[in-house]
Formats: sequence, structure tokens, C-alpha cells
Amino acid sequence: MILLVDADSLIFASCLKQKETELDNGFVDCIDEAKEKFDDKLSAIVNHLEGVYDVEEVRIFNGSIGNFRKLITTKYKANRKKQVLPPLLNDLHNLIKFDYDSVFEYGVETDDVVAKHWYNETKKVGRDNVMIVSIDKDYKQFPALIYNYHFKHQVILDISEEEAMYNFYEQMIVGDTADNVNYFKGKGKKFAEKYFENCETEYQYTRKMYQLFKQEYKGKARQKYVECYHLLKLRTI
Repeated sequence: MILLVDADSLIFASCLKQKETELDNGFVDCIDEAKEKFDDKLSAIVNHLEGVYDVEEVRIFNGSIGNFRKLITTKYKANRKKQVLPPLLNDLHNLIKFDYDSVFEYGVETDDVVAKHWYNETKKVGRDNVMIVSIDKDYKQFPALIYNYHFKHQVILDISEEEAMYNFYEQMIVGDTADNVNYFKGKGKKFAEKYFENCETEYQYTRKMYQLFKQEYKGKARQKYVECYHLLKLRTI
């Protein structure tokens, strides 16, 4: 099994600590402590999966720089501008890149880099021999093995082709609050489930999806459809 670890969330979490006083900012202030927390978290994940699979390789992905989606619309992740980031976040990203020889690229997000490696490795060794390790729901748009390591879940997902297709088009309707992507306010999972109940093929999903954009955006339907699609679709090439 090849493990593709999206480490961005692990790194962020490793920079946090429990507040001991009201004046405590909740951030780790020692880079060695943050690095140790990351190492421990990663080791726990890998050790758990080694108890289930024959793990042959672990690839770490983190800290990709630049994001083409912000050129599509200034609204993308605009809700994060006021977010206070841990002071050691960039330093820990750089340390992980050096110590783990992690993979990153420019102009895309870490999700895209992981998606590209998953796609390429799957073609080489088969989808049952590659696993994405992440808490990010965006990966559910792929027919992949995914390990969600969050303490509330700790579950291995086996996404089928049909599920992956549905998950992506459902997300186009539901949106992504974390990334400030929402083209259909007030429409959620229950609406999507009913709206797509007779869809089975990519053509059927695309047709129904475009019809919804036409209803909502009239003459701007094509523009908004393309925007939404490229904001949510992870790149594999």
C-alpha cells in the first residue's frame, strides 16, 4: 500500500495547544515541540494502517504555494482573511518539507498535488494499492481508498465510481463553507439527493446540474457553472 498523506491539517494541529489561561493564545511557541507533535501524530496514523495493510511507501504532501482558484474569483477563501494563524505554521511547514522530503507545488493546493499522485499511482499499481490519508471531504470526489484519521472518525472509506460522481455534483449544490464556495444558498444534501435521484451517468449529472444553474443565474449560467466546477474539482493532471 502507498500512503499519500495530506499533512496540511496535521501541521496546523501540531501548532496548537490547549489554553491554560485566558491570556494564552493557544499556540505552541517552540518549534521542536510542534515538530514532535507532528511526528507523533503521523507515526500513530502510519502504525494504525500498518496493522491493516502492508505499507510499502509513505509520501508526505504539504505547503503548496499559490492558488489558481483565487484568480477565478476573489471570493474564494475570502472568509479566512481575518483568521489568526499560528506563529510557527510556516516554519513547521518548511521543517516538514526538509525532514520528510515532502511533495509540494506552486500555483495549486496540496489537495491537487495529492490528487495528481493518486491518479498516477492508481494507473500504475491499481486503486486498491493506494490510499489517501486526510480529513478533507474534497477527496470523496474520487473512487479512492481514504483514511479519515480524525479522532471522531478514524475510518477507512472505500468510495465507488458511482459514489464519487454523486459526491462531486452534490458538492456543487451544497458548496464548501470552509472555502467560501456557495452558489445555491439554502439548498443542501437533502435537496441534492432528491434532485439527482434519477441520475446514473456523467451526462445526466452534468445536464441536471446545468439546468439548476440556468434556473438560478439565467444568462450567467455558463459562467457560474464553470466557476463552481473549477473551484471544487481537484486537478489530476
